[in-house]
Amino acid sequence: MRRLVRLAGAVALAAIAVACGADDDSAATSADVTASGPSRPATVSDPVPAPTAVSPAPPATVGTAPPATAPPATTSAASTDGPTTPASMTGNEPSVQLTEVASVGVPVDLAWRTGDDALYVAGRGGEVTRIDGDTTSTALDMSDLTVAQGEQGLLGLTFDPAGENAYVNYTDRDGWTVVAEHPVHADGTFGTGDESRILLEIEQPYPNHNGGDLAFGPDGMLYIGMGDGGSGGDPQRRATDLTSLLGKMLRIDPTSAEGRPYTVPADNPFVGQADAAPEIWSSGLRNPWRFSFDRVTGDLWIADVGQDDVEEVDVAPATAGRDAGKGLSFGWSAFEGDQRYNDDVPATGHTPPFSTYTHADGGCSITGGVRARGGPVADLVGWYVYSDFCSGEVWALEVLGDGDGLTPGRQVTLGDVAAPTAVVDGPDGAVYVLSDQGPVYRLDPA
Repeated sequence: MRRLVRLAGAVALAAIAVACGADDDSAATSADVTASGPSRPATVSDPVPAPTAVSPAPPATVGTAPPATAPPATTSAASTDGPTTPASMTGNEPSVQLTEVASVGVPVDLAWRTGDDALYVAGRGGEVTRIDGDTTSTALDMSDLTVAQGEQGLLGLTFDPAGENAYVNYTDRDGWTVVAEHPVHADGTFGTGDESRILLEIEQPYPNHNGGDLAFGPDGMLYIGMGDGGSGGDPQRRATDLTSLLGKMLRIDPTSAEGRPYTVPADNPFVGQADAAPEIWSSGLRNPWRFSFDRVTGDLWIADVGQDDVEEVDVAPATAGRDAGKGLSFGWSAFEGDQRYNDDVPATGHTPPFSTYTHADGGCSITGGVRARGGPVADLVGWYVYSDFCSGEVWALEVLGDGDGLTPGRQVTLGDVAAPTAVVDGPDGAVYVLSDQGPVYRLDPA
C-alpha cells in the first residue's frame, strides 16, 4: 500500500479504453480515495514496448462485439434517422467520407499543440504516436507504467495552451488513476524521468469506470473527467458524494505552489465548503469517457456512458465563454440518462441530459464527442459528432439555439467504424474518429 500525502487545504476524501455500459455489481471494493496529491516520486521511467492490439472488454450484458475488421480507408455515408425535421430547421444535412490518415496500436485519444502541425495519438498500451503528414514517430512510451487491460491503460492526452507541456491520464499497475505532466521538446518528443512530474493520484476501488479524459478549458485551467469508481450502479453512491473525487469533473491549475504539485483555483465552486473536495467542478457523472469544450462558445459537452439502458449527451452552456458546468450535477445515479435509477439518491437539483438513446437501438457505450467548428465539411459545422463503441455508428446531432436555449435537432448517421474509441477535433477543426482496431479516420466531404 502506498503512502498517501494530503495536500494542505484539501479535505479527507471518501472514497473506458471505452468504459462499459453495463456492469457486475459484485466486484470487491477497496479503500476509498483519501488524498489528492502525489504519493511517490514524480518520475516516468524509460519504457519497454507497448502491446500492439489490446481491445477493451465489451459490456458483459451486451451481445456480440463489434467486428474485428476495420472499414476500408474511405467509406461513403449518408443515411439519416432520428426525429422528424421541423420546418424551422434549415441547412443541408452533412454527408462525409471516412479517410484513414494513420493506424496505431489501440488509439484512444488525439491531441494537438500550438505551433505544431502534427497530431498526437495516445495508444492504450502506453505509447503516444506523433503523426506529421505521412511520417509517424514515438513521442512517449510509458508502457512500463500501465497495463492495457479491461478499461485500464493510457486513457487521455492533452497539451497546455502554449504547447509547452503534455498531460496524460492513465491507470498505473496498481489500478490508480494518475495524471502526469511532461515537457515537450522541440522535436515533439516528451520529457521523461526527472523532467516529468505527477500531479494527481486517485485510488480506484474497482477496475472499471476510470474516466480518463482531460482538457484545458477556455479559462486555461485543466479539467479531468473521473468515473464513479466502477462496479455497477454506483454501489457506494460516489457520483453525488462531494467528499469523493469519483464521478466528477475536476478542475485544477497545474502550476505548482507552496510545495504542492498543483493549485486549486480559488473560484472552484466548493472551495472553502466543509465536507467537499475543492478540486470538484461538476458532479453526478457515471463515466465521462470523453468531453470537450466548444471552441466558439466555451460550452462543455460530455458523453456519459450509461449503465444498462440509456446513454447520454450532456451540455453545460458557458457564460461569456467561461464557467461551463460550474457546480452542476448531471444526475447519476439518481438518473440513468432521463430515467430514474437509484431511488435513494435525491431526484432534484440535477441538470437533465441534452440527448439520450437506449440500448434497444443497438448501442451500449457512448463515445463522445465534439461540436464541429471549421474543418473541411462545411455542412458539419455546428453539429455535435459522436458515436457508440458497440454499434460502431458515427452520428452528427444538429444543435439548435444558443446559451441556455440549446436543443437537439436532426440526427444523421455519418458512417460506421469498428469499435470507435473517440471523436475529437484537430487544429483546423477537422473531426477525427479513432477505432480500437488501429485506424485514425478524418471526416472529409463525401
